[in-house]
Amino acid sequence: MAGFADLNVPQGPDKKGLQSLLEAAARRESGSGAAAGPSRAGGAGAVRRFGPAGGGGCRPLPAVLVGYSAVALNHVIDFKEKKQEIAKPVSPSELFPSLPIVQGTSKQLKVLTRLTLVVSDPSHCNLLRSTSSNIRLYDIIAVFPKTEKLFHIACTTLDVDLVCINVTEKLPFYFRRPPVNMAIDRGIYFELLYTPAIKDSTMRRYTISNAISLMQICKGKNIVISSAAERPLELRGPYDVANLGLLFGLSESEAKAAVSTNCRATILHGETRKSACGVVYTVKKLRKVEEEETLPACKKAKTQA
Repeated sequence: MAGFADLNVPQGPDKKGLQSLLEAAARRESGSGAAAGPSRAGGAGAVRRFGPAGGGGCRPLPAVLVGYSAVALNHVIDFKEKKQEIAKPVSPSELFPSLPIVQGTSKQLKVLTRLTLVVSDPSHCNLLRSTSSNIRLYDIIAVFPKTEKLFHIACTTLDVDLVCINVTEKLPFYFRRPPVNMAIDRGIYFELLYTPAIKDSTMRRYTISNAISLMQICKGKNIVISSAAERPLELRGPYDVANLGLLFGLSESEAKAAVSTNCRATILHGETRKSACGVVYTVKKLRKVEEEETLPACKKAKTQA
């Protein structure tokens, strides 16, 4: 299994607070807490707990000493607030003198750069269509569409890696299968945040409702669960986040993938977007002799006659 990743850590002006947040992410433990809710095997109200081995039993598990191996510092630009220009991403080596060691390994935490554009008008998408040199410097590009039309544009035409789903309020539109399936075919992932769900009961209801609405269309494919935590106390361990994924309508394997393999696929999609200008593929056609050899004897006689 790929390492765990949190692709949404807000990049604020407080470097000291950001450093403590990264240290907490690298050493975050997954406790024995469980997510209670309807499960696919145990009925309504069943409690599912699982650890690194992937067991689906109901026995409480001890704390798992596994931290996140990669995080993405998220720089958000909201065009609705004021006109902003996209600046170059700040290198992690300039922000932090040394990076923390990932719990359970001897490797340093991998810090990525991410740009999230909050779009509320189709004209805001023109920036993503342009060949801006600063945009290409970010490891991950995400878009937060506010309307159904912008969601359709983000899924079908924009060159992005993530499409953010609003979890703090009721969605003003319904998810439709064609744009979602096209986004999946293009390798774009949908991001759900869990921090609002642990802050407020109202936002928890919206988070679960919006997530289930998305799962009914995408069938658990191409889902990434991130934190958007501003304080270390708001972070949860990887397996605790996977437990929350069960409440969102994901299966156990899909919930684990939402914090591991899907995150890695998003990072690789960003690397491809930055480096590749196009894809050329060839299809090998069978020769006529090979086609004749595969024909039955009766058909060969008819064709020769």
